[in-house]
Amino acid sequence: LSPDEDGICSGRYFSESGLVGLLEQAAELFSTTVNEVYKIVIPILEAHRDFRKLTLTHSKLQKAFDSIINKGQKRMFGTYFRVGFYGSKFGDLDEQEFIYKEPAITKLPEISHRLEGFYGQCFGEDAVEVIKDSAPVDKRKLDPNKAYIQITFVEPYFDEYEMKDRVTYFEKNFNISRFMYTTPFTMDGRPRGELYEQYKRNTILTTMHAFPYIKTRINVIQREEFILTPIEVAIEDMRKKTQELTAATNQEPPDAKMLQMVLQGSVGATVNQGPLEVAQVFLAEIPADPKLYRHHNKLRLCFKEFIMR
Repeated sequence: LSPDEDGICSGRYFSESGLVGLLEQAAELFSTTVNEVYKIVIPILEAHRDFRKLTLTHSKLQKAFDSIINKGQKRMFGTYFRVGFYGSKFGDLDEQEFIYKEPAITKLPEISHRLEGFYGQCFGEDAVEVIKDSAPVDKRKLDPNKAYIQITFVEPYFDEYEMKDRVTYFEKNFNISRFMYTTPFTMDGRPRGELYEQYKRNTILTTMHAFPYIKTRINVIQREEFILTPIEVAIEDMRKKTQELTAATNQEPPDAKMLQMVLQGSVGATVNQGPLEVAQVFLAEIPADPKLYRHHNKLRLCFKEFIMR
């Protein structure tokens, strides 16, 4: 709207009732975030003592909150992938990274096949190649006549202090702009090795805007990397196992099959690199390096918590 034009602000929408009408239309289009819209409407209705509309508004709010309670964790939020483009064929996209938001049930081969097909039509099928791993890309080793796409599954990432405010399933899947993926590696170049030689690289990506957004792909504007030593990898794994155990034992209603699976994965005698082996490798003796004392202690506390669960 242009405020310079005569009469533009005297239209039927430029009044309290016009605003309320527009907000009510907006509220009809929402399903669960409707609460925020009605926060603006209710004070106006109260000032006008329009009890009939207030009754209607509160009944709609009740329906919206009932819907939130009933749907709970059944809502389908997005699945996220990091997509990197490499090669001069991409022009401005060369060496650019994006986070793609896909429907919740999208698997990695599905988006990989789709992007390969799309860019195959642009540059020719033989000219496009998908990089299968998530290791850093060395451009010197790439064929200059080809277009390379690297696709990695990523998960929303939150700092510990953020998790205190993001309590519900909805809050953990809404307004997210940081994502993480992990790359296992060993010092001799192999991706996986024995427990005592298994390192991990955690990469945290920050996007220009937060999801959900108007677009389903957003530029990555910042990247941070953290290297976890083998004992730190073990601490992270033990914490994860403890969380899985906690979730399985506290499930409402109880799910015996789920608990059975988690227990088999945690304490089964046949499990390679399970808690027993972690304890034997890292806790058999006190480390010689004083720098590792803190990690050694942390791991012991992880086991204490794990055994308690």
